[in-house]
Amino acid sequence: MMVTFVSQCEKNALKKTRRVLDAFANRIGDNTWQTVITQDGLDTVKKMLRKTASRSTAVSCHWIRTRARSQFLWVVGNKSKFNLEGVVPVNYTIVNDVKMDETKIMSEVVYANTQKQLLSEHLFAVGTLAALIIEQLFGSNQPGLKQAAFVSGCLHDIGKLDPEYRAWLEKAINKNKKQGIETQEDGLHIDTAKFSFEKHPRHNEISLWLCQFIDLAPVLPNKKLIPYVEHTVYWHHAKPIRKDEYVKINDVHRKLNAIYKEKGMQELVEHTKHLLNEVVEINNNYAHTIVNADFTKSTIKYDEDLTSGFRNTDLPYYKQYVCEESFQPYIKDINLNAKANILRACVISADRQISALSVQDLSNYIATSTLDLLVEKTLQQQSNLTQQIRDCLLGFEQRYPNSERNQAQNATAKELLDVEQVAVLNGPAGCGKTKIALEWAKLSEANKIIWVCPRVQVCEGLYQDLTSNEYLPSGKVEICTGEFKYVNNQGESELTPQGQEFSGDIVLTTIDQVINSITTHTNVTAFTDFLNSHIVFDEFHEYIPMPAFNLLFAELVQAKKLMSSSANTLLVSATPNYSFIESILEIDKQDIKSIPSFNPSHYQINFELFDESQQNETNPLFKTQPKNTIVISNTATLAQQAFIQNQAAENAIVFHGKFKTKDKLAIFNKVYESFKAGGTKEFDVLRSGPIVQAALNITCSHMTSEFTLAENFLQRLGRLDRFGQSQIVNQYTVAVPSVIPESNGKITCNCARFLNGNNSYLSAYAWYVFLQNHISEQSLTINEIYQLYERFYQSSQGLAAVEQDLLAALKESAKVIAAKLHDPIRFIKKQKASDKKKLKKSSLRGDSRFVQMVVMDIETFDNFTITDDYAIDWQESDCDFANCYTESLNLLRNTGIIDYAAKKHHQIDETSPSKGITAKNIGLRKQVLEGAAVEPQHPIYLSYTPSDLLTKLGENEGDESAIYYLKGTKQVIGAMPINKIIQS
Repeated sequence: MMVTFVSQCEKNALKKTRRVLDAFANRIGDNTWQTVITQDGLDTVKKMLRKTASRSTAVSCHWIRTRARSQFLWVVGNKSKFNLEGVVPVNYTIVNDVKMDETKIMSEVVYANTQKQLLSEHLFAVGTLAALIIEQLFGSNQPGLKQAAFVSGCLHDIGKLDPEYRAWLEKAINKNKKQGIETQEDGLHIDTAKFSFEKHPRHNEISLWLCQFIDLAPVLPNKKLIPYVEHTVYWHHAKPIRKDEYVKINDVHRKLNAIYKEKGMQELVEHTKHLLNEVVEINNNYAHTIVNADFTKSTIKYDEDLTSGFRNTDLPYYKQYVCEESFQPYIKDINLNAKANILRACVISADRQISALSVQDLSNYIATSTLDLLVEKTLQQQSNLTQQIRDCLLGFEQRYPNSERNQAQNATAKELLDVEQVAVLNGPAGCGKTKIALEWAKLSEANKIIWVCPRVQVCEGLYQDLTSNEYLPSGKVEICTGEFKYVNNQGESELTPQGQEFSGDIVLTTIDQVINSITTHTNVTAFTDFLNSHIVFDEFHEYIPMPAFNLLFAELVQAKKLMSSSANTLLVSATPNYSFIESILEIDKQDIKSIPSFNPSHYQINFELFDESQQNETNPLFKTQPKNTIVISNTATLAQQAFIQNQAAENAIVFHGKFKTKDKLAIFNKVYESFKAGGTKEFDVLRSGPIVQAALNITCSHMTSEFTLAENFLQRLGRLDRFGQSQIVNQYTVAVPSVIPESNGKITCNCARFLNGNNSYLSAYAWYVFLQNHISEQSLTINEIYQLYERFYQSSQGLAAVEQDLLAALKESAKVIAAKLHDPIRFIKKQKASDKKKLKKSSLRGDSRFVQMVVMDIETFDNFTITDDYAIDWQESDCDFANCYTESLNLLRNTGIIDYAAKKHHQIDETSPSKGITAKNIGLRKQVLEGAAVEPQHPIYLSYTPSDLLTKLGENEGDESAIYYLKGTKQVIGAMPINKIIQS
């Protein structure tokens, strides 16, 4: 490298520095030296100058990059002798405001960040690294995305040419506040009282505005890629909160016009042209051409006629779905969003990695054409997972030599490996899908598996299986959900250290965590880890009726499909919903690989009609059950009521989702230990909501299920004699409300209303009718029952009902995404430690709030006591929400609980956030209580103790809508409304 030294030393320092510089460089003037030198040599010069430095020392060093450009490196001694670029100031101009004309006064050296990376080098490096990440992930399958990634990276920060940003950056560097600023470099700058985002666009918005004056057609293989580039440029930073939100390109334009006028905007566009020419020059000098995108061939010119159309040009939507009447428009939007997710994640990942480099490191990577080394750092995965799985499978072979089951599982794993893109594993409960998935991962040489589940309980069940002695007892299996974060360490579960989430060789997580990578800004780089890993979507059929999750899940699958043979993705379910797979995911039927059940047992399906209004022995869900029975209801409340009804007569346990996290985990472990293969049989009966119906390795001798759709029907059946040990015909009882058979598909009972609310009643009714027409009194094997499931999807009536429910679910998803999936937003404030102990105010699964309630001791529906104890004992020192309980905000509103709390709570709790708000502003009280309840310190009270009611309100009874936390004679029963207790 060639460098120039400039000395502004005085007094004795002049002689000392000359001796040092003369020893290393040629003197080309009284105060100037120049030489070709290595980085080590330059470090030595700097070190020696520092040793001789005094107050009178002032030496600057400049790296000669080209004949037309040099880069300021450092100053030893008095920095005030030089300006920001290491130049000796000879004149000063006082101005009141920094305006566009000052671009002629400001140095042509433009920095990207407080690391003092040259903007041209930063843009080139981000574009190149983003393109290399695409290439590493997708190979040669997506040349268009690779080109678009490079172009997006080269354009993402061109808005930093903005003089206001440059002025802010200069002050930041001068004040040496690098550490304080880098963490806020999410586009945040100049946020002061004098200057704010209300009056001035952010640099990513200016970048998008500048893109309007650049003809991108010459640098992209397809004009259809232009919207993806603009989306990535605009959304590489989250947007700020503004009083007047920007919705059109014209909103950016009018703000810039107010500041710089037309002449200034013309100069900004002209400066962009010069900047991109520098990027092209760097690209031409780079030894290995990654992407050939010659911006010199693009017309870059300010066009006043073009600006007239800005009023009609929307800023890029982050993610948009609208209600449609057919599947095809949804598929189009899914594909568009999947590609946008990929580009955004790769460019942001590249941007963050490049921005973390020192200016010297970045320049060296470019000079030596070795940016590809950074890809290895980003995507490299090393583990001995494949060997561990190999040892696990060898154990199965040794325990069961020449087993037909092992051979069939091995053959299925090989078939899955032959699938070109995303494969689907279909097999009845108990056929060994977990083992097959591991064998598939071994055959494809997985270093990391992200195992995605629909619910926390599925994660817990898999964790129990995978860490057992049969599978990977010493494996680094991690569970990472919103509630639980721990990892297996040589058979012991340990809390995952903060910041090391998703570091396990097998990560068990919920769909919520993965979706965060495509719906938020802070977690976006996790999407590259998702693309780079082996993915197993377990029990994926559960996402299909879930609003928003079905479309976002489809985006994740589509992104993986674009990777072709590198997709390394497996969808696993006993009940795959063929309509969704073929119509929405567009996965060919031949890519669905099935394995038969090895369970030889026979099953008798019995439909038992009952009157919903009767909660006694005539109701199959409420009658006393024999030993080793599981009863699964569609709702938690029904399971709770049946448990209370029979808690004196049965040795039962109840499990559902309406527990505190701590209680839920403890009860889950009891359920698993009692009903697993070879379990303790501590309990005779399990009464549960749908929480146990899938991916939980438990079994029973008798099963009763409430009327439901085909997928739930078969999943529940999978817990009945799961391991084929029964010598008699297994009885599977399906409890059907008596009005359903004659309803002709109409909504006539609570069960039907519940299923219809989940967009699944038409499918459930069609499945019921289909079974009535196709089964007899003879018993069936598991394989024969699953053949009926396939035939159901081949029948015109069944397929029509499923598609009608699916279309209704997609319509609801579009509405939920529009209402709940907000654009990534940047809150311009410092995060407090307490902020981490908050709920999201808006969630795809439904908005929830922290709540408090009173403990109720209950023996029967006629014999219960409301205690003077509150159920929630959360403390500020708690590191998680295990001692908390949350409830749906819709339930709080619809039941009137929030109305009651708004009227009464400030009288009971002197510290209530609603204290001081007058009764006339009851709406404001509710709003304040709802807002505060995202923190556990300010829960909404679902009920009050008798002493609080009497001493503070002068009342003897609580509200009719109150909810209590029930404790039975044998176990905690969970949260339940008082009206459900009285009705029973």
